[in-house]
Amino acid sequence: MTKFAYATVLSCLEDGAVRRISLNRPERLNAMNRTLIDDVASAFDEANADPATRAIVFTGEGRAFCAGDDRHEHVHPESEEAARDLVEAIQRATRAISFGPKPVVGAINGWAVGGGFEWAINCDFPIWAESARGFFPEVSLNLFVTGAVTALLPALVGLNRAREMLFLGRRYDAATLEKFGIAWQVVPDAELLDAAGAVAREIAALPILSVRAMKRTLNATAASNLHKALQLESDATVAGFMDPHTTRLLKAFGPTEKN
Repeated sequence: MTKFAYATVLSCLEDGAVRRISLNRPERLNAMNRTLIDDVASAFDEANADPATRAIVFTGEGRAFCAGDDRHEHVHPESEEAARDLVEAIQRATRAISFGPKPVVGAINGWAVGGGFEWAINCDFPIWAESARGFFPEVSLNLFVTGAVTALLPALVGLNRAREMLFLGRRYDAATLEKFGIAWQVVPDAELLDAAGAVAREIAALPILSVRAMKRTLNATAASNLHKALQLESDATVAGFMDPHTTRLLKAFGPTEKN
């Protein structure tokens, strides 16, 4: 097993062809700070560039996949440039997951909130544990989504359901997300990593050229406005970060600690 070192992400090459990338801030439910955001982008960039890696399993250590923004580390940006730099870092991770050549199997455990829910949706084969739950709190926090989900969600669930999920911020269990078409499979918690690993190995055994072409073409045609969505989301998120009301709402937000 080959391991690659990051401050907040574990990355290891397993079975000779499958890379597991794990968010590793379990004490904070893998909430997103700037270090974790940068580490995710770097780990996926490295995996995508590694000839030995044929498929990627993406998961979280501990009790959650990713609980969204880390409110304890959020600092109101000093300038629009600082806010845009943060948003561009988040979208660098989105691009590495969604547009990288290697298929990504999600192993979604516990909470997937906000940006963490976006990362789960960015996976090519999202497998959810039975106890996992996800929701988008962004609108209630005066913020905006950043993971191209304004294009991906309508393609997956239809426009009306996407409005429900993004405007109202309702919480959904894994079984409901499977009915919506967001969870590709739902498995018992204890079987999550084994199930994800089995799918990743199945993908890794397929011819490289056709697999990469299929991922690239599906993302280009199924949700053809992904790049435009990222641009529009970036502008909206920067505006949200710049509003002091957003910082107050984020500091007060902590639903995953109450449930």
